[in-house]
Amino acid sequence: MAEPVFEAPDAARVKLGWQLFYDPILSGNRNISCASCHHPKMGTADGVSLSLGEGAMGLGRDRKVGAENLPEQRIPRNAPALFNLGASEFTVMFHDGRLEADADEPDGMRTPLGAEMLSGFDGVLSAQAMFPVLSGDEMAGHYSENEVAQAVRLGFLSSEGGAWDRIAARVAEVPEYRAAFDGVAPGEPITFPQIANVIADFIAVEWRADDSPFDRYLREATPFDAGAERGRELFYGAAGCSGCHSGWFQSDHDFHAIAMPQIGPGKAARFENHARDVGRMRVTGLAKDAYAFRTPSLRNVTETAPYGHNGAYATLEAVVRHHLDPIASLQGYDRRQAVFLGLDGAADWTATDDPNETARIAAANSLEPVALRDDQVDDLLSFLEALTDSSWKAGRLGVPETVPSGLPVDR
Repeated sequence: MAEPVFEAPDAARVKLGWQLFYDPILSGNRNISCASCHHPKMGTADGVSLSLGEGAMGLGRDRKVGAENLPEQRIPRNAPALFNLGASEFTVMFHDGRLEADADEPDGMRTPLGAEMLSGFDGVLSAQAMFPVLSGDEMAGHYSENEVAQAVRLGFLSSEGGAWDRIAARVAEVPEYRAAFDGVAPGEPITFPQIANVIADFIAVEWRADDSPFDRYLREATPFDAGAERGRELFYGAAGCSGCHSGWFQSDHDFHAIAMPQIGPGKAARFENHARDVGRMRVTGLAKDAYAFRTPSLRNVTETAPYGHNGAYATLEAVVRHHLDPIASLQGYDRRQAVFLGLDGAADWTATDDPNETARIAAANSLEPVALRDDQVDDLLSFLEALTDSSWKAGRLGVPETVPSGLPVDR
């Protein structure tokens, strides 16, 4: 098994990306940063099934809706963790893979923007930053609340004077940012791709996590304890986990339908009246991809609950048991597993309550049942614990006390 390859970004670029990652200046109403939903306190995610973006305040399970600007809906999918995304093998982004490296496409990547995509992104990790800032529910704000939201509403995204230009102009107006960009790209105007590139450099360095017991086992043959060793044998043997969770980071970077319960608003355009989420099929249009989602890496998985593309399972044991008999788990789903923040009027169970939708999810399932004893499940959990590398929590940049814009930092 080949070791992962990581680039080593310039320290000045990493520091600049660090400040921008925590700075609400990138959001339409200057009230949400990347860290609002990807915070180290919650394992680089946010600790809830489905996030509340624009219109909410606070971190993790303490995040609450504001009184004056209510969120229109929950974010349809769970905020993914950011560990090891600087490794070269991570070429597919988002649960449905709507952004992925593709040598046949301009600039080497395929995105939903197609021909409207800007040039200048270093790769898919930086390009993924373009989506949250354009989403009204996530960071842009709704309708005409601000100049960024207005540009998004009118469809001005990558064009001159569009949403990305307006965000970049804000950053350029801050003297400390202007000086920092002059240091890493002298004489060049500040563009959104430049902003995204340094944020990607920060993510690649800050949340590299490849010194777990599993890494030491691969590199130095350091043995596991007895329970984790039994779990490893199950993972790569009778339990069949490695059929999808393969490689150094336990992901085949492919898409699979595993009968995950559908909770929350679903993935739908504003004009669509449903709460479904057909996953990869929304990207490819192919029936074979219905309800398939990207295989997540399992690194630091013990720290990144809830689990599933919509965070349907609150505990690692619950999602492991779902994999053992997906259809039975789907049909008997315990709604208490969902970790929802309060949002009046949220239609969280529309798809869950629809027997036809449940039947469609079940029909797409690709996993065969596996019979394991309780003690074997415990051993699998011990092995998953051995995929945890906590070194990222110490000795890195951490959370800044302040950011150059002077806006509040989520701590």
